[in-house]
Amino acid sequence: MYIKKILWAIALLGILVAAYFAYFVYSAMFKPNTAFTNEEAYIYIPTNAKYSDVRAQLVPLLIDIDKFDALANRKKYTTNIKAGKYAIKKGMNNNDIINSIRSNNLPIKLAFNNQENLQYLAGRIATQIEADSLSILNAIASEEFLKSNQFTAKTALGMYIPNSYEFFWNTSAEQFRDRMLKEYHRFWNESRKAKAEALNLTPTQVMTLASIVQKETAKADERPKVAGVYINRLKAGMPLQADPTVIFAIKEQTGDFKQVIKRVLYKDLELDSPYNTYKYAGLPPGLITMPDISSIDGVLNYEKHDYYYFVADINNFGYHKFAKNLSQHNRNREEYVRWINKQGVNR
Repeated sequence: MYIKKILWAIALLGILVAAYFAYFVYSAMFKPNTAFTNEEAYIYIPTNAKYSDVRAQLVPLLIDIDKFDALANRKKYTTNIKAGKYAIKKGMNNNDIINSIRSNNLPIKLAFNNQENLQYLAGRIATQIEADSLSILNAIASEEFLKSNQFTAKTALGMYIPNSYEFFWNTSAEQFRDRMLKEYHRFWNESRKAKAEALNLTPTQVMTLASIVQKETAKADERPKVAGVYINRLKAGMPLQADPTVIFAIKEQTGDFKQVIKRVLYKDLELDSPYNTYKYAGLPPGLITMPDISSIDGVLNYEKHDYYYFVADINNFGYHKFAKNLSQHNRNREEYVRWINKQGVNR
């Protein structure tokens, strides 16, 4: 009888231990363990991160980090960390969380436009992927890379076509650069190349002219017309005389790209710079900004007309008045100068 009691006690204890173990396993694996109220939370795991780095991000998101630790150890996640952006959905259990952050690296939408130089581009990209701005700048400004792909420091900005692209957050600087080179070649398809050739321009020269058009007008529907003026000037052997190139020359020589210049003065036209298209005929040696696709296609599909001049239209802000001859242009220009003087814009 005494032995039976002992056996029953041992059996009961075994049941209790098994029940506790089952409850522990259930709690560790299948019980919801999220502490946030939003539908999703995200963690960003850097390259070469350790489990402690991941854990630090998870602590404020989970109810019971200890049970997560136990399961992470059992599933060997602690020694198999993967870099990337990962989502944790509200109500997930530890098993689901581990499965998600182990294998479900989420892509991001990376976007950029209208950067004035490679430094600004690197800074913009660094806010969206893991790579820092210095490593990005070193990659995109690499002399070896530029030379092997027929770019220079002055034309390198033209390799980056403004748009929205899908990347993984843990993309390296070199991976970003190499992907954008592929996108550049994809953009310059046979149709666009044929149009550039018909203009007697290379893709790089088209990008340079498009950058001037980009700065001349913010109105996408006016860009083919503005491009037509510059195409007419190039064909006639006239200097482009584009104010935005003079502004760029000032910024480049001063090293201050943040300065705001609303008015080009007569003295500025004497600035000795290859970007000064009043002083030097033809296209400048490189881009003065990153052109939109609308500006690039505006050059390739320029409007055919007989205009050689244009000036800001004070009666239709954002647009321009176009002229076929200098006398007509001078009348338009005088009207604009009177207006801008009244506004007190001296620079």
